[in-house]
Amino acid sequence: MEGLWRLLSRIKHYKKSFILSIISNILLSVFTVVSVPLLIPFFSILFDRVPAQPVMPSGRDFSEWLKYYMSDLILKFGKEEVLLWVCLSIVIVIFLKNLFRYSSLYFMAPLRFGIIYDLRKQMFNKFLELPLSFYSNERKGALMSSMTLDVQEVEWSILNVIEAIFKSPFIIVGSVFLMIYINAGLTLFVFILVIIAGLIIGKIVSTLKKESGEVQEMVANLSSHLEETIGGLRVIKGFNAEDYQKAKFEKENISFRNLLTKVVNRRDSASPASEFLGVSVVAVLLWYGSHLVFKNELQPDTFFAFVLAFYQVIEPAKSLASAYVSIQKGLAALDRIERIVETQNEIISKPDAIQKNTINDSIIFENVSFRYKDNTYNVLNHVSVNIAKGQIVALVGSSGAGKSTFVDLLPRFYDVTEGSIKIDNIDIRDISVTKLRELFGIVTQDAILFHDTIARNISFGGNYTAEEIKQAAIIANAHEFIEVLPEGYNTSIGDRGLKLSGGQRQRLTIARAVLRNPPILILDEATSALDSESERLVQDALHKLMKNRTSFVVAHRLTTIQQADIILVLENGAIVQSGKHHELLQLEGPYKKFVEMQSFA
Repeated sequence: MEGLWRLLSRIKHYKKSFILSIISNILLSVFTVVSVPLLIPFFSILFDRVPAQPVMPSGRDFSEWLKYYMSDLILKFGKEEVLLWVCLSIVIVIFLKNLFRYSSLYFMAPLRFGIIYDLRKQMFNKFLELPLSFYSNERKGALMSSMTLDVQEVEWSILNVIEAIFKSPFIIVGSVFLMIYINAGLTLFVFILVIIAGLIIGKIVSTLKKESGEVQEMVANLSSHLEETIGGLRVIKGFNAEDYQKAKFEKENISFRNLLTKVVNRRDSASPASEFLGVSVVAVLLWYGSHLVFKNELQPDTFFAFVLAFYQVIEPAKSLASAYVSIQKGLAALDRIERIVETQNEIISKPDAIQKNTINDSIIFENVSFRYKDNTYNVLNHVSVNIAKGQIVALVGSSGAGKSTFVDLLPRFYDVTEGSIKIDNIDIRDISVTKLRELFGIVTQDAILFHDTIARNISFGGNYTAEEIKQAAIIANAHEFIEVLPEGYNTSIGDRGLKLSGGQRQRLTIARAVLRNPPILILDEATSALDSESERLVQDALHKLMKNRTSFVVAHRLTTIQQADIILVLENGAIVQSGKHHELLQLEGPYKKFVEMQSFA
């Protein structure tokens, strides 16, 4: 029941559609049940089983009273006219039954697709809200699978929940009462057979929830592998690793095929098994019911109505069984969705957060240590440094020394484990997250661009005029190559900007930072992947961008850092040297070795 309420709680924003769908399902159930006893007078008239003279019954037998009224109507209007009325009544009831069947689906549509909309919106917003630390332990393929397949599974489960609660039970209860009224003993006999058949079918589908969860997990694995393969095609082809990737995918694909075959075989076995058992039950019913007819304990027309009522029970009973399986699959999918949606974002603004718009004095690291989630060691160890407004700070060190982590802590992509970072003597955790990040312009080694036009990539996240975008591109040395493109600033650059060269992509990210006009810059190895000509253009753009700004530069090339006001040399997460380029060259230590090697990893 807890699981059902969890599913039904998704309906709260669509109460009107939900209520109208319930009413339609109830009316559908009523007319489905009513359509069966209407056949009794039809067969009574057709096979001439109505007494020629009406005799008022003394008891409360429904069939006797029905024959009395039918006999009276036939005397007044004739057999053919009464039969026509009965046929018209059947047509009207069947029309209303199907009208409410359609209306139940009509009112269900905005509810179903509205829930899909809500879930996907909620998940997408959560993806944007969650900190970077969340994604370090997650696979993209699994997240994409939750966004698509899991949401679809919840949609079907909710549809089946409503059918299981507000349609099938009404049809079953109404039909069973009709069967009991016709012959209670025969009804008991039939349902003993049905219970036995139901236990057999239930045994078949009992493991479907667990196996469905395994299927979803494997779909996530395949999606993740595909996403990695497409994203790394350059490396795969460069290392002739196509066969390796094929073998890896083949292994996962075979496992998925085998499991899916097992699940589908188990699911598909339920239908023929239920049909065989259902036909067996009906055969026994026909045999036993005919025996009662031969003994005159049951009228042929009422026995026929009993059989039809029993058939009315079979289909909704099967729907209830399949709904149970679907609900279990939906709950498993909902568990995966809620695990994401209910993940708490630890990096949020305080209720009384400070709305800071600029830097007036300095940025201070006070005894800062940082450890990634689930790691047992610190990436930064007791780092303390005071950076004055307008200074250019270069971060130097080998791979894994903590350079990127150092700059990632500034805009609160992660929160410090120990110590504090202050801007103008205000702890950044006391500043509004939105306002804090507005202080920064970020240019990374990987030029992050989107499948959109050049203009929209430069103006990403803000509203700027065409002239402002152009001026930013000019400063970033990007205007010249943009002008010669077929559609200029309206040129679509493809997925991740792959229609452009590496230098062109990087200059667009610099133009984006220029347009934002932030007081603080973070340049994370922004020129490391460029050729000499592209680097020259990008370096020129960066020098323009850094003018009169506080800048943090993570770099591995000497030309990038030798003009810095302060160079911080990191080893194992600690600052081991600091000073200007010429000062550090006078000292024996890691910086001098790096300069001599002309390589900063």
